[in-house]
Amino acid sequence: MLRIHFTGEDLARVRIASEPDPMWELLISLHRLRRRDAGVLFGPWLRESLPRVPSATRLLTALAPPVGYAVDFLTPAVDGGLAERLEALRSTPLRQVHRDLREFTRQNGARRMPSWSRELAEGDTEGIGRLADAAGAYFDTVLAPFWERIRVQVSRDRSRRSTVLAEGGWDAVLNTIHPSAQWDYPVLRLDFPVDQDLHLGGRGLLLQPSFFSRYAPTTLADPTLPPVLVHPIEHDAAWATPEARPADGRALAALIGPTRAILLSALADGIATTGELARAAGTTAPNASRHITALREAALVTSLRHRNATLHTVTELGLALLDGGSPRIRV
Repeated sequence: MLRIHFTGEDLARVRIASEPDPMWELLISLHRLRRRDAGVLFGPWLRESLPRVPSATRLLTALAPPVGYAVDFLTPAVDGGLAERLEALRSTPLRQVHRDLREFTRQNGARRMPSWSRELAEGDTEGIGRLADAAGAYFDTVLAPFWERIRVQVSRDRSRRSTVLAEGGWDAVLNTIHPSAQWDYPVLRLDFPVDQDLHLGGRGLLLQPSFFSRYAPTTLADPTLPPVLVHPIEHDAAWATPEARPADGRALAALIGPTRAILLSALADGIATTGELARAAGTTAPNASRHITALREAALVTSLRHRNATLHTVTELGLALLDGGSPRIRV
C-alpha cells in the first residue's frame, strides 16, 4: 500500500498536470510493450509499434523491468517538453545515479544488472548520454506517431477531474483518483506493489494522468524528489474502438464471458454498486467483484469509491462494445 501524508499546506498545493509527461508515458508504455497486456485498449498501438521498436531500447528496459522498480532518474521532474526532459536525463547527478542503482538492486535483487551499470555508477557520462539517445529514439519511433491522440485523451481526463474539483473540492478528487483510493485526511491510501510512505511536507503533490497506466498508480521511490502521483485515465472509445463488434448478446457473451456480458449490460443503464450488479447477474458479490475487476482492467468500466460503497459505470469503450447487442439481464 502507498500512504501519502498531507498537511494543510499540501492540500493547497495539489495540482493536476495539464499535459502527458513524455518520460512517464515512455516508461509505462515499455511495461505494456514487454508484458503484452495491451488488450482491446492498446492493441492497435502494440501491433503497429512492435515491429518498429529501436534496438537501443534494450538499454532502457534493462533499468525499467515490466514488474518491479524502475530507476527514478528515467522520469526527471522538469518543466518543458521532451527535449527538456532528455536534457535533464543527460544531466542526472552522479549521486542520484548511485542511489537509484542501489535501490534497483535492493528491490529487484533477483534481476541481473546490466554489465554497463558499473560504469554508469562510476560516472560514465557517455553511458547516460546513450540512455538519453535511446529514450529519444524510442519516443520518436513508438510514441510520436500517437502523441496527439495521447495528449487529447489525457486532456479529457484532466477536464473530468477539474469538474470533480469544481463540484466537490480536493476531497472529491482524491477520493476518486483511483478505485483503490481511500482519503481520510491527512492520509491518502492507494493500492501499491510495495509498502511505502510519502510525506509531502508542504511540497504539494502533482497528479499526473497517464495514458498507458492501467493498474495501480505509481510514484517515485526517492522521497526527496518532487512528489508526483501517476494514475490511470479513463479512455474514450474513439482511441480504440473494437475492430469487430458482436452482432448479438450471444456473440458478446462469447467474447468476454456470459457473466461479464450481463454485468456490462447492467451498467449501461446507469451507475451501480457491486451488490446491485451481483444481484443482476445472479451471482455472489465476491464473484461479481472479480469480474468487474477484469472489465475495469480492460477499460470497459470505471469504479469510484463513495463513502462505504464502490460505484461502477460503463466507459465509452464499454458502450461501444455493447452497440452490437446486449444479453438479457436477470432480475
